[in-house]
Amino acid sequence: MKPTTNTGRKLAFTAKLENWEKGMDYCAVAVPAKITKTLGTTKAVLVLAQVNDSAPFRVSLFPVGGGKHYIRIKSKVRKETGTKTGDTIKLRFTVLDRADVTYPKDLLAALKAERAVEDFKNLPPGEQNFLLRKMEEAAKPETRAKRIREAVAAAHRRREKLAAKAKK
Repeated sequence: MKPTTNTGRKLAFTAKLENWEKGMDYCAVAVPAKITKTLGTTKAVLVLAQVNDSAPFRVSLFPVGGGKHYIRIKSKVRKETGTKTGDTIKLRFTVLDRADVTYPKDLLAALKAERAVEDFKNLPPGEQNFLLRKMEEAAKPETRAKRIREAVAAAHRRREKLAAKAKK
């Protein structure tokens, strides 16, 4: 997969932090149309983001239809920055290459034990990055181990899907 022409591009904007899902602690920010137009895609875009002066975190700008994107702001980031729904935040991000994936040693060991390394690498880059982010965000070792098992299961499903496709 080729890197996008936007890889490495740095963008910033201010926006109001919205409650994305009523009754849930799930906040997001609408990405301005000008930014989406600059990116030139209606697909998900992997970025390294910062809210105000937060530590950088990986997240995707996710498409919501009509050429619009949103970006989820996790509670951990909101706590770190002292922000809440309705606050105006400054969001800065750098576009990352979805194909530039780093595999943690514990995941690689689990994939090798199951002979599923290539199957995991055959997952779409967005799915790989999602699974890797979930592992990185695990607060407890047992949660990380569970998420590694989920990644191995995803690799097995990919193998089965490609095998079924090959039979047709």
